[in-house]
Amino acid sequence: MPVSGNSEGDAWVALVDDDESLLRSFSRLLRAAGRRTLSYSSAESFLSDRGRVRIACLVLDVQLPGMSGLELGQYLVRLADDTPVIYVTALDEPDIYIQARRIGCAGFFHKSDSGEAVLAAIKRALDRTAGQPLEE
Repeated sequence: MPVSGNSEGDAWVALVDDDESLLRSFSRLLRAAGRRTLSYSSAESFLSDRGRVRIACLVLDVQLPGMSGLELGQYLVRLADDTPVIYVTALDEPDIYIQARRIGCAGFFHKSDSGEAVLAAIKRALDRTAGQPLEE
């Protein structure tokens, strides 16, 4: 699934969240920043999209109906899929952050964080995918 050799502007970012309004606002934010997006309302719909383009980054809600975001992340790790995953949550539970870090997340933020924080996390993930050094 990861993309190599594409310029940053060509990179596709997939969004998985069951909150339709959040999907719309994230998509608008990313498109305004020159990103191409795909949106999914569940982990299952993401996994079943056989026609999906190769993505460079996955922004994944922790709490989803059916398969949770953390379960999807673990599944991708088992597949040896190295697509960077950025988790997003509305919950303020440190254990969720710890679980996401164990899986190997590329970023983690709360739904209440600023759009700039979201864009910065995605940029860091895309820079890592492109083999560029991460900014601390």
